[in-house]
Amino acid sequence: MSAPYLHELTLRLALGAASLDRSLIQTHTTWLRSQQAEDGGFAGREGDCDPYYTAFALRALWVTAGLDAPIAEQSGKFLRDRLQNRESIIDMISLIFAAAICEMSVGEVVLPDEESNQDHSWRSKVALLLESLRTSDGGYAKTPEGKAGSTYQTFLTVLCYQLIELPIPDQDRILAFLESQKHPEGGYLEIRAAKRAGVNPTAAAIGTLKALGYLNPQNQRDTIDFLTEMQSDEGGLTANTRIPFADLLSTFTGLLTLIDLEAIENIDLNAIRRYALSMQSPSGGFYGFALDETADVEYSFYGIATLALCQTHTLS
Repeated sequence: MSAPYLHELTLRLALGAASLDRSLIQTHTTWLRSQQAEDGGFAGREGDCDPYYTAFALRALWVTAGLDAPIAEQSGKFLRDRLQNRESIIDMISLIFAAAICEMSVGEVVLPDEESNQDHSWRSKVALLLESLRTSDGGYAKTPEGKAGSTYQTFLTVLCYQLIELPIPDQDRILAFLESQKHPEGGYLEIRAAKRAGVNPTAAAIGTLKALGYLNPQNQRDTIDFLTEMQSDEGGLTANTRIPFADLLSTFTGLLTLIDLEAIENIDLNAIRRYALSMQSPSGGFYGFALDETADVEYSFYGIATLALCQTHTLS
C-alpha cells in the first residue's frame, strides 16, 4: 500500500526545506514555536487555539525540523482534550491531520489505540460523520445541509479516510464528481454553481486524483494551461481570473499541482521563489499577500512549503 497523500507530501517538503538557508529556517522556526499557547494549541489571527491552526503550525514545524518532543507532547494534550468536544467538520479533520503529524514526528499518540474497541467506535463515528456530508453528485459537502459537493471538502475527506485507515467508499462516484467539476476552459470548480475555475479547487481535484491513484497528467493539458496563466507579474499565482493579486495559498497549491502534473517547466520558478521570499515578516512568519500586515501560522506553512518545493526542483 502506498503512503497516505499527506505523509508523502510532508516528507517531500521536509526534503526541500532541509537544503534551504539555515538562517531563514531558524527565523521562521523560532517564530512558529513562539506561537504555541499555554494549552499546547495554536491560534489564528483572532480567537482561541483550535485544531485547524494547530495542524498548520505542526506541519510547518515538522517541515523545518523544528517539531521536538516537548512541543508535540503539549500539542498532543491539547488535541486529546479536543477529542471530547463536538468539533466542526473542518476542525475534526484538522485534528486528525494534527494527530498524524504528532505521531509521525516524535511518536506522540493522540488518537485511541487501534486495538481497542474504543478506537473502532471512534473511527466508525468519524466515517459516519464524513458520509453524512455525501451528496447526490458523488462529492462531499462542507456541512450536512449542503446539497452540492465541494471539490475541496471531497479532497479533505479522502485524506481523512487515508489517515484513519478506512476504505474510501464509492470511489467511482468521487471520480465522476471530479469529472463534473471540470471547467470547459481548464481547471476545476469548487461547487457546481461556480462560474469560473479556481487554483485551489483545481489543486484539490488533482490532489484527490493523485491520492486515489487515478492521476494521468496526459489528460490534464487544459488544467496545466489554466494554472500556467494564473502566474501574475508579482511572481506568485492568483486565486482565479478575477483576482488581481497573488497570494501564498494559491501560489503553493498551484506550484504543487504543476509539479504533480509534470509541468514544472511551464512556470517561472525563480519568480515564485522571489514572491515567497517577499512575503516574509522581518520578525518571522509569512504574510498571505502583498497588502497583508499580519503573519500567521497557516500562511507561514504555505510560505515555507513554497520555498521548499522551489528548492527541490531547482536542485533537480
